[in-house]
Amino acid sequence: MKQVLTKSNEETRELARQFACSLRRGDCVALTGSLGAGKTEFARGIADVFNCADQLNSPTFTILNIYDGSLKGIPYRLYHFDWYRLNSPEELYDIGFEEFLYGNGISVIEWADKFPDLVPKTAKRIELRRASDSERLITFEQDYPLR
Repeated sequence: MKQVLTKSNEETRELARQFACSLRRGDCVALTGSLGAGKTEFARGIADVFNCADQLNSPTFTILNIYDGSLKGIPYRLYHFDWYRLNSPEELYDIGFEEFLYGNGISVIEWADKFPDLVPKTAKRIELRRASDSERLITFEQDYPLR
């Protein structure tokens, strides 16, 4: 386990960029934390590394946003889930979420703790907490290589 304190949104994004360099096709990132903890900002940092042309937004009302990007000239697809407004796992099954989570892209799940049994066992789990108005305490379940 590793903990990092970031002091701004940009530091949170930069930490996510460093973390994202370790991601490979098929990886899933499970983000947890309360409202305003920085989950979407962290996801934006991941999207930055994969050069997603569209600005990553919270997919709260659509459950899933799909972004096309690339890394070192190789096309990648980023699947950004937000489980906040879901009431049951059936809503995920209705959109065929397993095809994305176990596919060839990178999946990022906000509010992954809402349905923990649906998160892949191999997911990279990260908890974000507000330490103050601008600071975030970010806990990585495993010790990932960070610059």
